Amino acid sequence: MAVPKKKVSKSRRNMRRSHHALASTKSIECPNCGELKRPHAVCSHCGYYREDMPVLADSASAEK
Repeated sequence: MAVPKKKVSKSRRNMRRSHHALASTKSIECPNCGELKRPHAVCSHCGYYREDMPVLADSASAEK
């Protein structure tokens, strides 16, 4: 079983983990209303996916 010969310092450990950070999420402008939204997601402001594809975001709550 492999055992480290010396203790790895905090500095060296953190340098190794420098690439483990999560990337920030990107936002794009909704082509319908201009609000910022996540790419490939329904706009929370106007409920559109694309200009020609309205998605009723409140339909689930309206049925209940």
